[in-house]
Amino acid sequence: MSRRFDFPGGIHPPTRKARSTREPLREAPLPRRVVLPLTQHRGQPAEPCVAVGERVRTGQVIARPQGRVSAALHASISGIVSAIEPRPVPHPGGLSAPCLVIEGDGSDEWAPMAALAWRTTDTETLHRRLADSGLVGLGGAGFPSQLKARLGEHHAIDTLVINAAECEPYISADDMTLRRHAAEVLEGARLLAHLLGAERILVGIEDDKPEALAALNTAITAAQSPPTIELQVIETRYPSGGENQLIRRLLGRQVPSGGLPADVGVVCHNPGTLWAALAAVRDGRPQVSRVVTLTGEALARPGNVIARLGTPLAELLEDAGLDHERLARLVMGGPMMGQPLARLDLPLIKTANCLIAASAEELPPPPPPRPCIRCGDCETACPVALAPQRLLAFAQAEADDKARELALFDCIECGACDYVCPSHLPLVAQFRAAKDRLRHKDAEAKRAERARHRYECRQARLEREAAEKEARRQARRQAASRPAAQATPRGGAGGQEAVKSLRIAQAAAKAALRKAERALARASDADAATLADLETQRATAEEHLRAAEARLTAAQGDPQNSAEETP
Repeated sequence: MSRRFDFPGGIHPPTRKARSTREPLREAPLPRRVVLPLTQHRGQPAEPCVAVGERVRTGQVIARPQGRVSAALHASISGIVSAIEPRPVPHPGGLSAPCLVIEGDGSDEWAPMAALAWRTTDTETLHRRLADSGLVGLGGAGFPSQLKARLGEHHAIDTLVINAAECEPYISADDMTLRRHAAEVLEGARLLAHLLGAERILVGIEDDKPEALAALNTAITAAQSPPTIELQVIETRYPSGGENQLIRRLLGRQVPSGGLPADVGVVCHNPGTLWAALAAVRDGRPQVSRVVTLTGEALARPGNVIARLGTPLAELLEDAGLDHERLARLVMGGPMMGQPLARLDLPLIKTANCLIAASAEELPPPPPPRPCIRCGDCETACPVALAPQRLLAFAQAEADDKARELALFDCIECGACDYVCPSHLPLVAQFRAAKDRLRHKDAEAKRAERARHRYECRQARLEREAAEKEARRQARRQAASRPAAQATPRGGAGGQEAVKSLRIAQAAAKAALRKAERALARASDADAATLADLETQRATAEEHLRAAEARLTAAQGDPQNSAEETP
């Protein structure tokens, strides 16, 4: 089907989805023990609200969100909290992070949560339910869903896009979800569209998913309630599932550099997130499980399972028939953007949509890199129309500011440039390292700026306290020398000029405070560090205003100035 809109570049790697889509979606066995990292989302980690030795039920809140960008965490099985301690987590660097460990009792007793009829429930209650359910994006980004549901408060959202492209090889979790739960996914989309104020729902799906496409057509035909849902089938090409690429391909809208889809009136959700949102509201079921693809030539029974969060990866792979002798690489996610894992005793997390247990022949290690031959294939394949060859030169030289000028942060790290490079250069790894260096540099600059604001705030406070002391001293002096002051002739214009200058300084301080408050209000959907910086600026401006008012009060309390102001 020809499209009127498109994005540049893209590649056509082998999809390799057939092995994991032969069997229907099924429930994974209930784990005996779960390890639940406190950070399974963007933003601040959750804070435990249970103690070691406490019994918990499935769906019970065990960690509450901290700060605006955070997500709650729930027990995925019933049992006893046996530890709250650092444990290894899925990370390419093999890092450990704080985790809650629950020893299951096998009963799977649920903590009740009231079901809500979303069409007759007020929006604030629905927003609170999404937040209480710990829902995050299941497509891989892990952004707290309650924040995306509030984007309509600050942006004019007209379209909700269901991102069913699932373009990366191997991954078929969304495909299998739609085959079995298309009606629930569409109902979840209507729920989110209602919260966003979107009048249109658009489904974007690649043409290599005929069964999911048929299920969607049936569900759309059967549905009667508004808003209307439009289905668009696009040609299979990687990375069509990138938010910006899909929006451009479906709607012809260009998300600005450094911007968000909401800036062009669009919000994207993947099918798994929409199904989970509906379950949280309609069924009172918080996010305690997810659909994950288990695939790779080292598995005898590949497929898609609904698995409880915190389940050891080894248990999931063993249930799928893992052949340890054939296992050469374990990848979480897809082969293009996924991360390699060095061990099997890691927990399943909210953002893990796929596990590839690959043989050595299936995903062989890349050959040693050779010098760049200036072929330009990377630039042709780039879906963001960057110049990877030039970016690589700057990244290797650590000229990161120049790489930033070439829109380094527009790179979505899709790996298309790596895939086509005949010299096998690790382009994405170099770009990722350059981004990390720049983020570290920016974070240091922000910390220095916050330190400066704190210093200025302290200085303003000291000046205010000194001015208040001086005002009290002047008041005592005035009271003691009132007869002498009455006999003192009026002075010149010097006192009046001082009071006038202080009044101007007070007005400037008020204007600065209003400006800081407006900046803080406009940045309500910014990250936690930016909000903290703006809050510090507001506090500094407030302290400056207090100091200016105290100095003015002290000057007006001076007997000479008071006399000069007397008509």
